Amino acid sequence: MDNTANCSFVYWASLVVIRTNAKAGRATCSPQANITLFLPNPHILGALTVRFIAGFPLTPVWSSTDLYLAHHTSNPSLIMTSVRDFPNIKAIRSYVISGVGAGGDYHNVKGGHWLIDSPISTPCSRWEQYKHSRTSWGINVLGSFFVEIEATDGTVGIATGFGGPPACWLVHQHFERFLVGADPRNTNHLFEQMYRASMFYGRKGLPIAVISVIDLAIWDLLGKLRNEPVYKLIGGATKERLNFYCTGPDPLAAREMGFWGGKVPLPYCPEDGHEGLKKNVEFLRKHREAVGPDFPIMVDCYMSLNVPYTIEIVKACLDLNINWWEECLSPDDTDGFEQIKRAHPTVKFTTGEHEYSRFGFRKLIEGRNLDIIQPDVMWLGGLTELLKVSAMAAAYDIPVVPHASGPYSYHFVISQPNTPFQEYLANSADGKSVLPVFGDLFLDEPIPTKGFLTTADLDKPGFGLTLNPAARAKLIPADYLLTPPPAKILSPPTPEPEQEQEQEKKQTSELEQKLAENGTATDGVISELATKVENLVTNGANGTNGTPGTS
Repeated sequence: MDNTANCSFVYWASLVVIRTNAKAGRATCSPQANITLFLPNPHILGALTVRFIAGFPLTPVWSSTDLYLAHHTSNPSLIMTSVRDFPNIKAIRSYVISGVGAGGDYHNVKGGHWLIDSPISTPCSRWEQYKHSRTSWGINVLGSFFVEIEATDGTVGIATGFGGPPACWLVHQHFERFLVGADPRNTNHLFEQMYRASMFYGRKGLPIAVISVIDLAIWDLLGKLRNEPVYKLIGGATKERLNFYCTGPDPLAAREMGFWGGKVPLPYCPEDGHEGLKKNVEFLRKHREAVGPDFPIMVDCYMSLNVPYTIEIVKACLDLNINWWEECLSPDDTDGFEQIKRAHPTVKFTTGEHEYSRFGFRKLIEGRNLDIIQPDVMWLGGLTELLKVSAMAAAYDIPVVPHASGPYSYHFVISQPNTPFQEYLANSADGKSVLPVFGDLFLDEPIPTKGFLTTADLDKPGFGLTLNPAARAKLIPADYLLTPPPAKILSPPTPEPEQEQEQEKKQTSELEQKLAENGTATDGVISELATKVENLVTNGANGTNGTPGTS
């Protein structure tokens, strides 16, 4: 029958449909008959076997708005429901996360943390006043924010990222118009609307980072609506175990924690000259000697080098067996990556965490000068855009290893065939213990044990994250930031009568002095004006309201 096109399942039988209360989660059926559970909606997934005695309540163990129960008789009829019957987005809420150590801004941590206050070469290291702490030039200036997206059935998807108050402004003043009332399954459509609507001021940086968090909250919502982990929604598991390397200050600590490799930040920049280059080589040699010849060491250059310096330092470290050199150049310097790859064709170079769209990655991938790309799902445009970049890279046989991002990356990596492993960004102050990437924001963030996770660790609806009730006190609603309560009107204090008289006399005296200086104090109109002012002062002091006299 041609009217079955919109059905995900067709069953010939007479129909008894029991519409249940989603909150109560109960259904009853009165006819004495065998009952068959019918699951036509795409958000009700999984094979279920139900034994049901007519007349008794059925309590489902899944989350759904509708149950369809088919009562078999000899009269066939078509059972169907539209796949469009799905909760829409009802509301979006955003919050700034106050304090430090929680949320999606990796660098918003306490002073002394290795990530901000250890020697790390950055694009600003060329200036002495910005060498010693990354917070000195503002790496944590925006801070973390948090998004909730609520569906019409009350289900809520959540996500965190960086952006602080400006991010909340963009969510509600710009992007909200595309979301409320929309079908959350239309991830591609929603992304394109937000991306294209912000092209005139966005494409990269903060606007696309805000879109990323919205997109991740939508995917979390979808997983919860369908009672499935996100990785099941994007292809299912391609591996049972997810292996990690660790980014931190000490590769030896990474090895002792069970990670397969350790990545360290380069301490000195090109502006430190030849002496700085020697110190960089000595720094890496010290770590190589500490972990032995076989443990993989990677080097993070954080966009701070140039082509000649990169070629020179890579040559100086060839005997150290560095696994890869990361972000040596600006992500926009595609020609530069070609030059360093030509100089060292057998050395692995990677980049990507600061590239923000599939259009930028197209240039990086097509050049075939990179051995791994490292997009950040919280900055790139979310999971929706990351899937496009990953497919593009797969066509060139280039592995995708996302930058940090905790569980948002884990679900992606475990679902894709060209994602061999994942980064863990050490969140402890000394980088020598394994803590949740997002601090205490969530109750149940999965963290690698002995350097790995399994699919079972990710088998919760959505991204598997639950907001920590204790952390909710840190959330400042965007409503408070964007429309604060009106301030109390301030009025000047009322002076005492004697003080008021003295003040008025002083003002009159100053006026007379100024008139005298102009040589007009006793002449014509000016003299008359001075007399009127004096009378006004006198009458005001006596409490009279009459018209002052004239001379």
